[in-house]
Amino acid sequence: MSAGSGLADINSPGSMVVTDAGLETWLVFDHGIDLRWFAAYPLAATEEGRALLAEYYGHYADIARSIGAAVLLDAPTWRANPDWAEALGHDRVVLSDLIRAAVGVVADVRRQWTGSQPFLIGGAVGPRGDGYAIGSMMDADTAAGYHSFQITAMASAGVDVVDALTLGYVDEAVGIARAAEATGLPVVISFTVETDGRLPSQMSLAEAIEQTDAATNGYVTHFMVNCAHPSHFDHVLDRSAPWAARIGGLRANASQLGHAELDEMVELDRGDPDDLAARYVELRASLPNLHVLGGCCGTDHRHVAAIAAAWQASTAR
Repeated sequence: MSAGSGLADINSPGSMVVTDAGLETWLVFDHGIDLRWFAAYPLAATEEGRALLAEYYGHYADIARSIGAAVLLDAPTWRANPDWAEALGHDRVVLSDLIRAAVGVVADVRRQWTGSQPFLIGGAVGPRGDGYAIGSMMDADTAAGYHSFQITAMASAGVDVVDALTLGYVDEAVGIARAAEATGLPVVISFTVETDGRLPSQMSLAEAIEQTDAATNGYVTHFMVNCAHPSHFDHVLDRSAPWAARIGGLRANASQLGHAELDEMVELDRGDPDDLAARYVELRASLPNLHVLGGCCGTDHRHVAAIAAAWQASTAR
């Protein structure tokens, strides 16, 4: 499926797009994988790792195909930036090869796609540092320069769109958007929020979206929220506000706990898939352009299947 027509199709009014969920928690808690620094991309280096990743992505492709929806699956590259790679002992040559292999896993799943709707490959980009705790912050130019290595490598590997996930402050989002624009790739920016609905930087979600749009001349295809439960931000949404109309996707956590509490847990809080699905449907009243539906920490294909079914049912009413 071509990037151009596919991206236009999945962003058309009334479309529903299935995306994936909590890859890292699925690997750690369901398969006992020891993910150093929560990095999944090194699994692409082995046949066994690639098979496990293909199993994961296959679940979401199956969901999308079964309901006639488009699908956008993010390559396991959320931690594939130079700082985290260095911590894992990977130089930039190795990192580039592993990014290509990671994108290749999703490309292999796409080659087996028999659905009638588009199948797009996203290149997941995570924050340079900890997504939950803001330490030193980059300005936008520094962020663009830093993230350009990973984004260029993903562009070369054949992703259709850059999906920047779990961002906690605006300048990094702006830098990633500029780096994506330099490659000609579209970009989706996803902010995470704390239980009060504010970013880890303490900026409001409204300000973050408005400032990112202003600094990038509206280049971002749409915005998302991820790694937060709907109860953390539903109270800050305003359907009448232009910034709310810019939110096109949601990848929520299963748990209602905050980031600090989740970091301390030794058992996974999987929440209630049906309750989470109902909350997604309720958000339609506040987010008129919400259409990319997936999950984050603690969620898996069972949550996404429940969300997709509930969404379809609400559309049919």
